[in-house]
Amino acid sequence: MGVAIHIILIPFLTFAIILSKGKGAFLIAGYNTKSDSEKALYDEVALCKFMGKTMYGISFSILLFALSEMWDKQVLFIIGLILILTIIIFALVYTNTGNRFKKKV
Repeated sequence: MGVAIHIILIPFLTFAIILSKGKGAFLIAGYNTKSDSEKALYDEVALCKFMGKTMYGISFSILLFALSEMWDKQVLFIIGLILILTIIIFALVYTNTGNRFKKKV
């Protein structure tokens, strides 16, 4: 199981690196389905950087899952689970409230 978690961790870190550089907006679900005129309303770089930071947090949580299995420490798994749920809920609320990623005109 530990190997599987490490295999899952690699693409998450790769996506985090790509997104944190402000690239890879096509990887963001929902954004990539918008028309070009709708995409023009959003600050693509800011959205990518935020999602990159979110992916780093999720990657860290997955790493905690792997470490909890390797070291047989249940507390690491619980911390990782609380962290991943908190990050996902925060990201959903933050991105869907307000006009944080709309371009300033």
